[in-house]
Amino acid sequence: MKIAISAQGTNLASEVDTRFGRAKYFIVVDTETNEFNVHDNAQNVNALQGAGIQAAKNVADTGAQAVISGNVGPKAFATLNAAGIDMYVGMSGTVQDAVNAFKAGTLQKTQSANVGERWK
Repeated sequence: MKIAISAQGTNLASEVDTRFGRAKYFIVVDTETNEFNVHDNAQNVNALQGAGIQAAKNVADTGAQAVISGNVGPKAFATLNAAGIDMYVGMSGTVQDAVNAFKAGTLQKTQSANVGERWK
């Protein structure tokens, strides 16, 4: 399964970015092989509006079936939900910590956005 994790850097030791739409990067990890790809989210980091929606579309295009982030806003939530992507929020630590928690089944799937619009 492919999972996308919002990240502040480009490797598994990077910290999870607390922002989804304005995360610096998304690291997409194949949980079966542990292979990963880094996707730059620079176009949305300083976007005036629509960062969450565009980031969600970009993540969906990677084939990810789940997202792990610190937070996800209502528009990103709606877009990811429409794409059938599960979301796990409240994550901190490293990307590797997030992968480990996902594999261990200790993350709880979110049923709604956990921050309002224009949260930074």
